[in-house]
Amino acid sequence: MHVLPDDQIKNELKEHDLKGWTMQNGKLYKEFAFADFVEAFSFMTKAAFHIEKMNHHPEWFNVYNRLSVYLTTHDAGGITANDIKLARTLNSIK
Repeated sequence: MHVLPDDQIKNELKEHDLKGWTMQNGKLYKEFAFADFVEAFSFMTKAAFHIEKMNHHPEWFNVYNRLSVYLTTHDAGGITANDIKLARTLNSIK
């Protein structure tokens, strides 16, 4: 797995219509908003099954109805194709 150059990451985000995802401090970032805590937690639970199958775990932080997600491949030292794939998966769940 290799780190993607910034221009390729931007192209991948556009190509896969990954709305809401940006690059922030060398990671892909998105904040999800939900109606309430139960909806946010439900999303996290659904996502957890996909995440575990991928064996690619995000940094995420939940406060009430908001979920901040940061994606990076620590072993590679940056954003890889796995992060793009997980961003697509998370967008498909929402």
